[in-house]
Amino acid sequence: MSDPKDIIYSINGPVITVRDSRTFSMQEMVYVGDARLTGEVIAVDGKATTIQVYESTTGLRPGEPVFSTGNPMSVTLGPGLLKNIFDGIERPLREIEALSGAFIRQGADVERLDAKRKWRTVVGICAGGKVRGGQIFARCQETPLIEHRCLVPPLIEEAEVIYAAPDGEYTVDDVIAKVRDKKGREGELKLAQRWPIRIPRPALRRLAIEMPLVTGQRIIDSVFPIAKGGAAAVPGGFGTGKTMTQHQLAKWCDADIIVYIGCGERGNEMTQVLEEFSELIDPSTGQLLTNRTILIANTSNMPVAAREASIYTGITLAEYYRDMGYHVAIMADSTSRWAEALREISGRLEEMPAEEGFPAYLPSRLSQFYERAGYMQTLCGADGSVSIIGAVSPQGSDFSEPVTQNTKRFVRCFWALDKSLAYARHYPAINWNNSYSEYVEELGSWYAKNVSGEFFKCRQEILTVMNEENKLMEIVKLIGSDVLPDDQKLIIEVARVVRIGFLQQNAYHKDDTYVPLEKQFKMMKTILYLYRKSKELIIQGRPFSEIVSTGIFDRVVKIKYDVPNDRLELFDAYYRDIDEALKGAKA
Repeated sequence: MSDPKDIIYSINGPVITVRDSRTFSMQEMVYVGDARLTGEVIAVDGKATTIQVYESTTGLRPGEPVFSTGNPMSVTLGPGLLKNIFDGIERPLREIEALSGAFIRQGADVERLDAKRKWRTVVGICAGGKVRGGQIFARCQETPLIEHRCLVPPLIEEAEVIYAAPDGEYTVDDVIAKVRDKKGREGELKLAQRWPIRIPRPALRRLAIEMPLVTGQRIIDSVFPIAKGGAAAVPGGFGTGKTMTQHQLAKWCDADIIVYIGCGERGNEMTQVLEEFSELIDPSTGQLLTNRTILIANTSNMPVAAREASIYTGITLAEYYRDMGYHVAIMADSTSRWAEALREISGRLEEMPAEEGFPAYLPSRLSQFYERAGYMQTLCGADGSVSIIGAVSPQGSDFSEPVTQNTKRFVRCFWALDKSLAYARHYPAINWNNSYSEYVEELGSWYAKNVSGEFFKCRQEILTVMNEENKLMEIVKLIGSDVLPDDQKLIIEVARVVRIGFLQQNAYHKDDTYVPLEKQFKMMKTILYLYRKSKELIIQGRPFSEIVSTGIFDRVVKIKYDVPNDRLELFDAYYRDIDEALKGAKA
């Protein structure tokens, strides 16, 4: 739909204006120019309509037409999302490559989902029955790992089914059922539906967070846990391992589905991500990890407006699978690049800048994104969750910059990556002094029931040792460790065991890349047993040098390698070894 008067008046990068138009509404999706570039209305006043274009505006000229669609910027939801790679506005990159080669041409218009592929579908409703928004009306096997549960669009109120197709093979555009609501209006149910990316999908109610997102990474699960339905930030400078940490979490966390958003990252890094994900084996099933993964690739040289949209595209796809009753984890890498896109567009709109040039509405945009995480009871009565793990890339590793500081306001888990740890090959490079998790209290009952009632007691003792070491190292830097009393030397040595033997993890070792919670607990108990027994000897007057000369501290460091994940009974031998070694120190 187009009014002959709706033509481009001015062009400023990805921002164009249309003068004296009454055709467009806020957040409406439009097509810009003869090439029909995808855009979205972001401002409307009496004199001009402002549109941000999600594609390169190179070659666009004033006077070209702007076409209204009458619909908000939306994504298509249905079977075929998993295993796919999309750009920031949900265009499948494999299909674009087949259409235009290695580079995305302007106005590339491809089907979001494969309209020709037929899905073997089991229809769960019949004529004469009743349906309502969010109800599952059909099922098909999307991948070997994930059953796609086709949902009645959430905004449909209770309606009568007047036609239901039999079980069979259907495309995403085939009519599976026809319904009539109480007002006599008829509608069609298909395998695919559309939803606006900036509007959260509704759920029945938000549930209390009580279950952890188990990752197999000790410093996360044991020290700074994240809940299913929670939100975490991973801030770190260049080279600190943000992407590597998110890869590890994507591979090992116990979410059903992974949505990985590469937002404004380097092209070669995104290429590596896409290649690695296509080869990774899902450890829990032995099948390809891509069978439960959606990738959204938006590199740093792609239009900034599409970078801004990619975050909303990813969270909408995640909410769709949450509504089916799945637990979804989002890896957003990185929200700093998204904030930079906001800043660039804000500058072109000549808005009043706030701190460091970011727009004044940066905090509200961040909150709108992170608040879409949650553990929900869905409209179909199932439980599902969306957990968000957002990387932040502060320039110069300055955590006081606006994106990091505002992100801390809206997340309850903060994993601060440390450059010195990363350069020392300490993985994950999460600094235990600057990180925190506010989910510990809510998760306590789950850990007590499923692992041990002593789990968080041991965690607190470990943290106490590390905090004491942090204070002592200030003294050591000034006057050396030789002047410290033996009990303080012991703290420093035990902290070394915790740091190297527990907090540091080897992503390439078969038993250390993923560690079950029970083994994590037994490792903490063993280290603390060594600490208590050694402390008893020092109180009795034994020199610290005699205790450390037994070599027992180095043996405990190697527990992570020497005790396989399926042989936890071997921990009993370590208690005997500690007793024997320290008995020798008494002699």
